[in-house]
Amino acid sequence: MRKISTVIACLIVFSLVLAACGGGDKNNNASPSASNSASAPADNSSAPASEGSEAPAADPTQIKATISIYYPTPDQVEKRALEDDRIKRFNEVYPNVEIVKSDWQYNPNEIGIKMGANEAPTLFNTYATEGKFLAEKGWAADITELFNAYDKKDQLNPILLDQFNIGGKIYGIPQQGYVVGTVVNTKMLKDKGVAVPPLDWTWDDVLNTAKAVADPGKGISGIAPMGKGNEAGWNWTNFLFEAGGEIQKVEGGKVVAAFNSDAGLKALEFYSKLKEANVIPADWALGWGDAVGAFAQGRTAMVIAGPDGPIDQGLNQGGFKPEDLVVYPMPAATAGGKHTGVLGGDFLVINPNATKEEQQMAFQYAVFDYFTDKGLESIEVNIKARKDENKYFVPPVIQYFSQDSEYGQKMKAVYDKYDNVYQYSNELMGLLDGKPEAQFNTQEYYAAMTNVIQEVFSKKGVDLKAQLDAAAKTVQEKFYDQIKVE
Repeated sequence: MRKISTVIACLIVFSLVLAACGGGDKNNNASPSASNSASAPADNSSAPASEGSEAPAADPTQIKATISIYYPTPDQVEKRALEDDRIKRFNEVYPNVEIVKSDWQYNPNEIGIKMGANEAPTLFNTYATEGKFLAEKGWAADITELFNAYDKKDQLNPILLDQFNIGGKIYGIPQQGYVVGTVVNTKMLKDKGVAVPPLDWTWDDVLNTAKAVADPGKGISGIAPMGKGNEAGWNWTNFLFEAGGEIQKVEGGKVVAAFNSDAGLKALEFYSKLKEANVIPADWALGWGDAVGAFAQGRTAMVIAGPDGPIDQGLNQGGFKPEDLVVYPMPAATAGGKHTGVLGGDFLVINPNATKEEQQMAFQYAVFDYFTDKGLESIEVNIKARKDENKYFVPPVIQYFSQDSEYGQKMKAVYDKYDNVYQYSNELMGLLDGKPEAQFNTQEYYAAMTNVIQEVFSKKGVDLKAQLDAAAKTVQEKFYDQIKVE
């Protein structure tokens, strides 16, 4: 397990949260860790693995190329405005590069088809679990030489960068990250006379708070764990980690399922308690958008996610005030335990089928605003625009840069100038404990656990251990047994 509570406290003094089981995201999208995939796409021999990017051209401003880039979806109006501004400024420096916008959202079920048909964008978004998968399939370019030639590489946040460092080679460019937490509507608690729990809370605190605030007759739940799509398995994995469990382990060159352990049983028993206490929504089959939407609408008091999504929707769509919504770490299984949450993030990947010039310009575009005054100005313009619209700006939990760097301090100074920037408490940052998602068949594991969770939420008297053992057997035989670890 990678413990980062101390590291995070130093690296991200002021910001905590996404996107996209995915989860998320992880960004007002499904969590980036939680795609609705039940199986990985088939290998495709027409998508050869990159042999490594060549060294950049001496004068990249003279390169003529056309690149397609990840472009935010239509509902993300502010993010599209930021991207349009970046495209304009990029073309002022690189006038010979044509930018084509693509709003394709990464999906493990579609990437093989996209690559086989040569329809994947030159630069596309993905999430933390996909690094090893994409590298092994040959669907992410080896950008090690481009990365090594980048003069700011040492300032990138190592917590994120490590997720796409596969065998000493770099396959992705970090954008932002998160440690899954629990966002609590403290206004709802106070309005009902329910005591607000301490940030250093436990599973019992969650259960007791949920019981006190839930009002099933009015359609109000105490907590809304996700129960549909791979988000369900992603949500539950936080409790597996808090109980001291692991998703998988490597023994003798083989990957072995480990989530059907005593820790896994303890985590599943807690989910059963939530169902028996009638504190989850009657319609529990909620995906990321459903659960976060219910939170923003005041129909549930707590939601488990990368915190920026629920905070953003609660403030900018639900009409809540910053003091109404508090980001908590994941609860410890017992008093004094660790507040472990899934560590995830958003990354950009370069298409290995692109030419070397296209790969080089895609890299230049990805890092164009990184560590620049223009990047700071762009963020500040966005904050001001949101303020003019009476909206809040919600930073990610983990930025692409180290928070204790000079640039990190500059960004903090921008945030501190405005009262519409949501700030995460220092106490929270000191409690966070992030654990990376498994690197082998994570989405398939999430899908298998989603089936188990749906059994628990829909039926009484479920044999929890039998369900866990059956899920582990399925994942082992269908996926893990096909893997050889060198």
